[in-house]
Amino acid sequence: MVRVSSFWVAMVLGIFVLSETSKSLVENDKQALMEFVKNVPHSRPLNWDEKLSVCKNWSGVTCSEDGSRVIGLRLPGAGFHGPIPENTLSRLSALQVLSLRSNGISGKFPSDFGNLKNLSYLYFQNNHFSGPLPLDLGVWENLTIVNLSNNGFNGSIPDSISGLIRLTHLDLSSNSFSGEIPDMNLPSLQFLNLSDNNLSGVLPVSLQRFPRSVFFGNNNVSFLDYSVSNSAGAGELSERALLGIILSVSVIGILGFGFGVLLLICCLRRKQQEEAFQGEMEKGEMSPEEKAISLQTQETMSNRLVFFEGFNYAFDLEDLLGASAEVLGKGTYGMAYKVILEEATTTVVVKRLKELGVGKRGFEQQMQVVGSIKHENVIELRAYYFSKEEKLIVYDYFTHGSVSAMLHGRNGESKRHLDWKTRLRIAIGAARGIARIHEENGGKLVHGNIKSSNIFLNSRQYGCVSDVGISTIMSPLTLPVARSAGYCAPEAMDNRRAAQPSDVYSFGVVLLELLTGKSPLHATRGGDEIVHLVRWVHSVVREEWTAEVFDSELMKFPDAQEEMVEMLQIALSCVVRVPDQRPQIHQVVKMIENLQHIDMEKTERQSFENAASKPLTPAQGELLVILDSQDQITIY
Repeated sequence: MVRVSSFWVAMVLGIFVLSETSKSLVENDKQALMEFVKNVPHSRPLNWDEKLSVCKNWSGVTCSEDGSRVIGLRLPGAGFHGPIPENTLSRLSALQVLSLRSNGISGKFPSDFGNLKNLSYLYFQNNHFSGPLPLDLGVWENLTIVNLSNNGFNGSIPDSISGLIRLTHLDLSSNSFSGEIPDMNLPSLQFLNLSDNNLSGVLPVSLQRFPRSVFFGNNNVSFLDYSVSNSAGAGELSERALLGIILSVSVIGILGFGFGVLLLICCLRRKQQEEAFQGEMEKGEMSPEEKAISLQTQETMSNRLVFFEGFNYAFDLEDLLGASAEVLGKGTYGMAYKVILEEATTTVVVKRLKELGVGKRGFEQQMQVVGSIKHENVIELRAYYFSKEEKLIVYDYFTHGSVSAMLHGRNGESKRHLDWKTRLRIAIGAARGIARIHEENGGKLVHGNIKSSNIFLNSRQYGCVSDVGISTIMSPLTLPVARSAGYCAPEAMDNRRAAQPSDVYSFGVVLLELLTGKSPLHATRGGDEIVHLVRWVHSVVREEWTAEVFDSELMKFPDAQEEMVEMLQIALSCVVRVPDQRPQIHQVVKMIENLQHIDMEKTERQSFENAASKPLTPAQGELLVILDSQDQITIY
């Protein structure tokens, strides 16, 4: 008989109870969300399936690390219209982030939101809310960012707002708030916008540190200075205060004309700053960690991102406007940025395209073709945006960087040591991805910009291809940047038009890059000559110095040299000068897959031989399991 300590029984029961309680809480949150979405009409489809996990599969929903509660809800631009039903979202008592911006939600501020005591970030801008704000805002003591702009809220701004000591960002602009501005003695407040309301009275001293432009568009806000001279009598005003009164009266007298002039100057100055900002970004002169993407034009603000089905991130164009952006680099067709979205929960790559050769219709048609490609070796296009000023495409961000960064390093970072198996997986994955691309659009789609900086590693550590199909919508006069020229097939350099055979050529250069560890165009040791990789490899092979071709890192794997030589032959067949003499990409896939099979068979054989040479004998009733480097399980 086995005796079990009462302590361990209590421990197990406690864990079981906690687990069941967590499941119960998240299920309650799930039901609250379902009731909300069922009772509020919306035009944008949501992938909210009651049979699936709310934490792992529902778009716009973020859960706590243990999966016990919903802590974030982001559904911007989902087409919601009508009021928020009572006893729905208010049941998400652990909610920290609520973003319903850019919808058509109407009605009053939900009266039962007082239950959301953990709320820290509230984004209700660009909706149709109306009525006053709750009198007691202090119930949300964790509020950090509040944006209620572009709605129809009215009444006075509650005095209780001064109790939100953690508030850093407050935007109440473009509403119908009236009365005097309360004295918000909030030392943490960094951003304030109360413009375009019906506010009046004297501006509190605590808010005079903000620029006057954030108060423009109100009835009569007076910017008086209450500094009184120490020598002034009890009933006397200092000269400075008297001057302030005279100036304020003058301002009131010329209000109609003065505000117009000030607004005009402000707009002109803002436009000049935006143009300068945008120019600096394109030149790479701005600190990427401190600057955001400059897209702020009226046309940009009025348009929206177009998302593809199955995209689980929830953000809109306004997120990109306010997000911090790191410049990843300038490519053939424009700048690429790493964009960290609100509360640092989502990171994407945004590419700004320049010199398009098609209009909006042609651009959107091509994006729909590219966005329909679903393949593990093709990086999916998540969203796109088109306006007169901006053309954007959005991809997932890969933390390990591109194959180019791995092989050669980037921004001062050292390169990674890639073994032969990793390079083989990169090659086979990228080849499969290109083959899938070439099947699309009736077998006519072209990638047009294949290079190692557009190849990444997927979750299985195989190559996957990015930047699909952009070349065909760009101006034919667009010249490749210097580091990309080494990938271009001769015919593509001549006529500026990519085709599937030129994709094969570019992929052949990538194979040579994987084999040699050298860039397609690189300088000699003395730096006095630029070497073209394809020509250099041909010259070495002609002299029968084939071993000189391979990266020194690969020479550490003598058992793989036979496969490396065969890969070299595949690469050379891809980079022949005459397009018709190159293999098609599906043929290249088969050739590389044969190499992979040889490599896997060799690994399995070596694993078996190693196991046989060791005095390992499974005990009776047991199995001996060996896991090799390819994650293949062999059972003896």
